[in-house]
Amino acid sequence: MLILSEKSQNMPASPIRKLVPYADAAKKRGTKVYHLNIGQPDIESPKAVLEGLKNFPSNIISYTHSEGTLEYRQALADYFTNRGIDLTPENFIATLGGSEALLFIFGIIGNPGDEIIIPEPFYANYNGFTCENDVNIVPVPSSIENNFALPAIEEFAKKITDKTRAILICNPGNPTGYVYSKEELNQLKDLVLEHDIYLIADEVYAEYLYTEEEFTSVLSFPELKDNAIVIDSESKRFSLCGARSGALITRNEKFLKAAMLYAQARLSPVEISQYIATLAHRNVGTYFEDCRTEYLKRRNTLVAGLQQIPGVVCPNPKGAFYCMIQLPVDSAEKFAIWLLESFSSNGETVMLAPGAGFYSTPNSGIQEVRLAYVLKEEDLVRSVEILKEALEQYPGTIRS
Repeated sequence: MLILSEKSQNMPASPIRKLVPYADAAKKRGTKVYHLNIGQPDIESPKAVLEGLKNFPSNIISYTHSEGTLEYRQALADYFTNRGIDLTPENFIATLGGSEALLFIFGIIGNPGDEIIIPEPFYANYNGFTCENDVNIVPVPSSIENNFALPAIEEFAKKITDKTRAILICNPGNPTGYVYSKEELNQLKDLVLEHDIYLIADEVYAEYLYTEEEFTSVLSFPELKDNAIVIDSESKRFSLCGARSGALITRNEKFLKAAMLYAQARLSPVEISQYIATLAHRNVGTYFEDCRTEYLKRRNTLVAGLQQIPGVVCPNPKGAFYCMIQLPVDSAEKFAIWLLESFSSNGETVMLAPGAGFYSTPNSGIQEVRLAYVLKEEDLVRSVEILKEALEQYPGTIRS
């Protein structure tokens, strides 16, 4: 008998991508779709990257070392040194984006049935990555009422059992845009040291903060030498989503040795991706400042518009380029499908990412959606107009 594994049957669909067939159908009908569902920046990749692609200095696309090229890992070490974090190339293993880093980490630290504590809502693919490794998420709910701030540290402490292997945070937050303060991170640091577990930090949006406070990496705490693991990625840093270039970072030598076995099993990261990412790091110029300025304008435009729509709850994100908002609807997923299937405003509509997929607690985020402000300001203004009109017409809108 041909069978599928239980694991495959339990894999969750991505809330970011699962409505693509509806969007494709809308486009075939001639409807223009504004994609607020996915964090694909429209800002150009650095010029050095684009030139490097045209002038790749080899006639063979080769394997690299399983841990990545020395040039790329040195570029990453220099990047972190410039941020005040002393690392060497030996602290990095290059991965296929941040996603593979997470898959490696869960496989290395967790046995089937072990637990990872994560404040929710969280990056939706954590659900899938843990499922692939038979590891369980133990959520600690945060609230839209206080802008998705880190829950009280006592709530984390209550969740720790003999199966707990780590606390995982995303900072700055995807999907919320929340940025954890140094004080909040200190509390997590003390807790993981008390229980001798890992503190895993997904820091792929570290360059994109819109606050006077400086970003604090978990790698900046010397006490966490063996406990801290960071997920890094070039996808959003340099608008290189399709290059699939990232890294896992730690000073824990025992962990790195185990990770190398995973890295060898998948052979190597992509040579061209590492090459162009190295060029990006070597030719940064004003790229980050220019992107931050643009994303800040977009955030302000989107948040101001959303906060004018009756019934919409929209916190002001401090980082990344996402808003997690609450809509006055019976079901955000039904509304998102209706937008693509049954609604248009002058031949245009918007695509949203339903919020429930960013939770592991059942029946959470039912009225929430994540929006990515990676479109030009005029497109964001138009998207807000469409959303307002749609909420006025949607049969499931809850009227105050």
